[in-house]
Amino acid sequence: MWRLGFFFHEVAFGLLSVFIPLYVVTFQNTQILGGPLLAVGVMISVALFCAIPGSILWGYLCDATRHYKIFILLSFSSSAIILFLMTLPFAKNVVLFVGLYVVMQVLHVAHEAPKNVLIAEHYSREEWEKSYGFYEALTEVGFICGLAIGIFTFVYGVSANYVLYLCSGLSVAAFALAVALIADPLMIFERRLVGIEKRIDFTYRGLESSSRMMDGLGYDGSLKQESFMGFALAIVMFALATNLFFTPLPIYLKSIFNGQLSLVYVCYILSSVGSTVGYLIVRGHARTMDIRKQMPRFIFLRSGLIFVLVGVVQFAIFPNILTGLLLMCLGFAYGM
Repeated sequence: MWRLGFFFHEVAFGLLSVFIPLYVVTFQNTQILGGPLLAVGVMISVALFCAIPGSILWGYLCDATRHYKIFILLSFSSSAIILFLMTLPFAKNVVLFVGLYVVMQVLHVAHEAPKNVLIAEHYSREEWEKSYGFYEALTEVGFICGLAIGIFTFVYGVSANYVLYLCSGLSVAAFALAVALIADPLMIFERRLVGIEKRIDFTYRGLESSSRMMDGLGYDGSLKQESFMGFALAIVMFALATNLFFTPLPIYLKSIFNGQLSLVYVCYILSSVGSTVGYLIVRGHARTMDIRKQMPRFIFLRSGLIFVLVGVVQFAIFPNILTGLLLMCLGFAYGM
């Protein structure tokens, strides 16, 4: 039940994921930042770069204070307030709007680290993948609902301010549910227990290797420890590639579909459906999957699909149909 607030939060940001870039390009003063497309790129890139130290800060603070709920509440409440401020007349200036968006994103990531801690500490190590897969699938369904609402707002010509009011209200609902349903873990030990287990396992392998070599026997095991920095660098590169692709995508799709915004939302829905399927498969088979083999395969699959999508658009090979199918496959690879 504690995940319910995150569901409504993702409904809001599912709607905003397409709405915000398309909203910014309608501003009359985007030339201040070099034009509509460049304004969107500047907004997203500055927000991402500012969110990086923000993520580190929130992660440090929640572990240092041993309070996690408060940072989730900060994320949800700040989103509600800033989305409301975006409806005010002063926010029609593209520079001020970009500033609000950057602040919102820095505060928005405050819920990420606490959410991971809740999953880690509320469930045993054996249930982490299953619990995380369920969380991601649930929030992805919320994201799809937000995109579906986006189609509705486009078809019925709902004004931009009312869309922002709706997203602000959804964030308020997420905040209220978080207040009622989320509780800090009573004890913080599951992650430390896993750390102890890893050290014991490494020590055992070292002793086994030494004893076999002293007996003149070969050892086919490995004493190589996992490199967190290497993994972190790979995640950064993957996130960079993802954001470079998805930042201009709404505007890109709008041109492909000759301005039919409803088809843009449909493509995003298909991508999220693919992600949801991937998360559910992980939830059911995480403990039996060889993650070391599967992760590189799906990263290469995702990379290849992007090149295929560029080719489909470049040569106009059934772009309407194949774009949706390829985005669904991209979402599936991402979920995995």
